[in-house]
Amino acid sequence: MGYEKAAESEEVPLWKRFRHCFPVTERLVYLNHAGVAPICKPAADAMSRLTEDALQFGSYHYDSWLATYEGLRAIASRLIGASRDEIAIVKNTSEGIATLASGLKWRQGDKIVAFTEEFSANYFPWKRLEAQGVTVEWLSVFDTFDKIDRACKGARLLAVSYVQYLSGHRINLEVLGEICNLRGCLFFVDAIQGLGAFPLDVRSSRIHALSADGHKWLLGPEGCGILYIHKNLFDSVEPPMIGWTNFAHHSDYESRDMTLRTDAGRYECGTLNTVGCFGLRASIEFLLSVGVPKIAVAVQLLGDQIVQGVTAKGYQVLGRRTASNGAGIVCFRRTDVDSRLIVRELKAKGILAAARQGWVRVSPHFYIAPDDIDRLIEELP
Repeated sequence: MGYEKAAESEEVPLWKRFRHCFPVTERLVYLNHAGVAPICKPAADAMSRLTEDALQFGSYHYDSWLATYEGLRAIASRLIGASRDEIAIVKNTSEGIATLASGLKWRQGDKIVAFTEEFSANYFPWKRLEAQGVTVEWLSVFDTFDKIDRACKGARLLAVSYVQYLSGHRINLEVLGEICNLRGCLFFVDAIQGLGAFPLDVRSSRIHALSADGHKWLLGPEGCGILYIHKNLFDSVEPPMIGWTNFAHHSDYESRDMTLRTDAGRYECGTLNTVGCFGLRASIEFLLSVGVPKIAVAVQLLGDQIVQGVTAKGYQVLGRRTASNGAGIVCFRRTDVDSRLIVRELKAKGILAAARQGWVRVSPHFYIAPDDIDRLIEELP
């Protein structure tokens, strides 16, 4: 595919070595990876092979489909430092969050710690539990760790995004994990805005559950994601949806044994998104071949370049970006110009950004060139 050999070269800048894996660069300056990213060429190739095979042979090569499901679980576990048995394949981040929120046996008086800046997928499932007598203490991700620690006293679960979808604030997962560990609190992470762009290890961060979709920083397709649940939680989290594949003997169609699978496959309800699994497996393999730590450096530098450029042009930047909390998302605005108008004008010039809540949000991945950022800055009013 070409990217394996490129990964061996260290003399050429990262973006230049892998830019050929992103044909979108021939047409656009793509700065919306926090929305829907273009899939990388390895993912597109893998999905094309599957669809052509299904066109010509139907399910004749079904064994390769099963091998791809297994390969996705294995490569995803490698990406986050988990066990293969702790990975379930889901449709999206929301399904993973809902599985945990609906599957835990909540008691009246239970307490959850959550954050007001969350995307709705990591807000509504916890908010809805208030109707069951669960208390949700809403904090800000900009609160001190001491305040978060105090809030976790007596809490059953803390839910947070690795990277906030608007401010781009990247949380220190290891510090939060240590707080949760000391307080005896479950630790859930919505990882969709960071996974693939920044390293994440569920063991060192003491994360109990994590969910992420493939269509953002993982550079894969929509409709296919991963759910990690620590194996010690299997007996505490009931599958909220039951189909034919939740059970240990699902391949025996005559079986009526309702013993759940012994791995996280117990949370997989029915037929999987096969073409999505081919694509997501390939995109994660690609990212690991590039090296996520190297990607993180490149993404951070691009974000820093944007902040410096828009600030020099008189724009206000959302949040206070530092080396420890910066990520691939940068939001900026000017009070005298409608952000939606800026985004429309940029799009007309082949630069894709997003309008979010009065801000212009840009989110470059590692293959974006510094010259692309210069062009963004130049085109801003």
